[in-house]
Amino acid sequence: MASFDPDRISLPGGHYIHGRLVRETGTLPVSRPSDGKVYAMLPSADAGYVDAAVDSARRAFGGSDWARRPPRDRARAMRRWADLIEADIDYLAALESLGSTRPIDQARAWDVPYTAEGIRFFAEFADKCGGEVAATAHDHLGMQIAEPLGVVGAIAPWNFPLSMTCWKVAPALAAGNTVVLKPSEMTPFSAVRLATLAVEAGIPPGVFNVIQGSGPVAGEALCRHPGVAKVTFTGSTGTGRAVMRACAETGPKPVTLELGGKSPQLVFADVPDLERTAQTLAAAITGNAGQVCVAGSRLLVERPLLEPLVERLRQRFATLEPGLTWHAGTRFSPLISDAQARRVETIVSRAREAGAELLTGGTRFDTESGGCFYRPTILQVGASDNPAVREEIFGPVLTIQAFDDEEEALGLAEHEIYGLAAGVHTADLGRALRAVRRLSAGTVWVNRYGRSRDYILPTGGYKRSGIGRDLGRAAYEANLHHKSVLIDLTP
Repeated sequence: MASFDPDRISLPGGHYIHGRLVRETGTLPVSRPSDGKVYAMLPSADAGYVDAAVDSARRAFGGSDWARRPPRDRARAMRRWADLIEADIDYLAALESLGSTRPIDQARAWDVPYTAEGIRFFAEFADKCGGEVAATAHDHLGMQIAEPLGVVGAIAPWNFPLSMTCWKVAPALAAGNTVVLKPSEMTPFSAVRLATLAVEAGIPPGVFNVIQGSGPVAGEALCRHPGVAKVTFTGSTGTGRAVMRACAETGPKPVTLELGGKSPQLVFADVPDLERTAQTLAAAITGNAGQVCVAGSRLLVERPLLEPLVERLRQRFATLEPGLTWHAGTRFSPLISDAQARRVETIVSRAREAGAELLTGGTRFDTESGGCFYRPTILQVGASDNPAVREEIFGPVLTIQAFDDEEEALGLAEHEIYGLAAGVHTADLGRALRAVRRLSAGTVWVNRYGRSRDYILPTGGYKRSGIGRDLGRAAYEANLHHKSVLIDLTP
């Protein structure tokens, strides 16, 4: 798709409850990250709207045939949904890039196709995980029967709105549940379009509902609603604690939480292709302007490579220029808001005051657009208690620490708070496997970094980086509970 005019895109504003768009007066301003313009006013769901959405989902769970539908038929409807998403790529990609940090080229090449294929992936589980027969006495029959939970409450973040919605909604629906989704109030519209397409595909009204609003009001009400059987959330560790607290106090009910990260990348001097490694490292911190939970934000480099690697990273960072997300060819994203830009600036300033050396970047781009674009930044750091090493920045800021041997590298990689992801770059397979065993991280990439379309691999965190897993069979099974059955066969 070529560049498009952001003022000509129609917006599916409102909540989506029981198969219809519910419009009301908007009270929350929604801004475009690329130019800072307020382009919509979003309605904010109070407890009454949340109750209506949950009631819709409960009625669909009990009254429609979705949970009782033959699993292959449920999968067939989800595949039709995925086909409609792909056919709607022009509109969905424009909605995604208009109000988020996702450039239009990337929304078309990655976000929309990834979402459609993710729905197909989870649809395939519908008739694959049905329980099991247990080993019991010969005159008994023991079974475990898998059943859907009921209404799943989902809260999606703003950094990848479409794909994160897929992570939350697709496994829940494939397992026979119904869903009430609250997208981020900063990126609210693509989720409504997904829900509309679901109904067009033959998924019954009420199976997938969307409520708009803020986290402290709509999100809190959703987590605390007694009709919600489970909550799945992606976002910050602090908000994840609030979600867990609300679910504990009103349930307890299970949660899946993908939370913050401060992911290390270990680069050893034997990497076979330094240029390729530098390209991988640069993409891991500049993709989506660093606004990625698994961003490779801590670079640990064997000392002989320090200077040549820094120089190659500088060269790559220098080629990145800010661009409007609705312009074809844009490669570098804006930060989501001025508040986020100020947060990045504050942490960088504190890091320098604590002794970090600024090697490149460290300021905003000077643009006329009105958007917040922060220069890719490298901070060379000595002590691991530096704020830039300890705190999740969620911006294009890379810290570098040098090490002299493998043991020192693994010690520096350990983080007392986070354990979401890590990268290892080496030609020594033994060293790579030793690192994989030692690293406290839910995902470890070797000689690469970042997600691919390997939906089968679950993702999640250690420590305060989360509970439970998205993606993979684990995500599907997390939307089921199991009933034990024992039958006496004695005449």
